[in-house]
Amino acid sequence: MAETTFREALRLALRERLLADPATIMMGEDIGAYGGSYAVTKGFLDEFGPERIRDTPISESVIVGAGIGAAMGGLHPVVELMTINFSLLAFDQIVNNAAKIHYMSGGQLNVPMVIRMASGAGSQLGAQHSHSLEGWYAHIPGLSVVVPYTPYDARGLLATALRDPNPVIFIEHTALYSRKGDLPGEPYSIPFGQAEVHRQGADVTLIGYSGSVYQCAQAADLLAADGIEAEVLNLRTLRPLDTETIVASVRKTHRAVVVEDDWKFGGFAGEIAAIIMEQAFDDLDAPVARVCGADVPIPYAKELEQAALPQPADIATAAKGLVQA
Repeated sequence: MAETTFREALRLALRERLLADPATIMMGEDIGAYGGSYAVTKGFLDEFGPERIRDTPISESVIVGAGIGAAMGGLHPVVELMTINFSLLAFDQIVNNAAKIHYMSGGQLNVPMVIRMASGAGSQLGAQHSHSLEGWYAHIPGLSVVVPYTPYDARGLLATALRDPNPVIFIEHTALYSRKGDLPGEPYSIPFGQAEVHRQGADVTLIGYSGSVYQCAQAADLLAADGIEAEVLNLRTLRPLDTETIVASVRKTHRAVVVEDDWKFGGFAGEIAAIIMEQAFDDLDAPVARVCGADVPIPYAKELEQAALPQPADIATAAKGLVQA
């Protein structure tokens, strides 16, 4: 095992696939000469050349459309859209083409494409670079939506995504790129739809994904100081969603707090809450709680940005309310 950053874990998975599969190519803004907006693809242009590492114009719909065509033509493109906010410019290509071609062709055509995009706030990048819209994509049949938390998640889930015959939305939280963790020396993969019990507990379940798992883990430390043992779930993928692990944890703890950076109204946290209410209602000792981002565009100012995001103290307060109810 070796300690590696989240960024380097992604690079390892990408490089392994580029070396193993000549049909794998990469497309996106600044991924070549610049090395990627977050330095994930640094050095790839020199190693693999401009035929496989392609800098593109600033046109997200064109990038994704070209990727879909390349995938249908036999290549395995990895498309980078820099930030999830910018992916809205390619929403039509993703939702109406990439997600539907396999179904609408009666299974005759596949779109083996990974769309990488950064998400999340906390880095003072302003409202147009900082939102968490992954729940929008999880709503769409035909897409897998991957939300890694640890470097181990990042490498293993990306390895799976790069071999998937259908389109995968792979979302990387900007605040996690420098996060460190241990990785095996040999390549490995993590199946989609397999959540991780990040921390065992018996009193309340804290459910998060990507950056919100970190907030849940900190909240669990605060709760432990008060004698409350929280179980922390790291969802890893939103579609497919590991409902079995969620329900099993809630049946054990009898309480749940769902955490996400996105807005509460219409957010994915509401979907998880509904699943718990439908499948584990008789096991609940209190209503499912949600701790989500404030109902505003993410501010630029550091103090306001933090105020707009779920904080460990907020999560701990919500959990205490359920335990003491």
